[in-house]
Amino acid sequence: MEKIELDGETADRITVLCLKEHRDFLIKELEEWEKNRQKDFNSQGYWLHLKEVAKHALLIESINILLKQYFEAK
Repeated sequence: MEKIELDGETADRITVLCLKEHRDFLIKELEEWEKNRQKDFNSQGYWLHLKEVAKHALLIESINILLKQYFEAK
């Protein structure tokens, strides 16, 4: 297998983009769930388990902290 080498700046940009993309995905899921929760009377709504809702919120905040620390360190 060939080895790919990246400079530190490129690797950092890739990492930041991946974190932001994942955070945006989690936010989108929570927004969809908030707008149209699946319930007994709304079987076509968006479903998330309450543990997932809590996990998403925690991950979003954690990513925000990581990004803030990352940019303050530079």
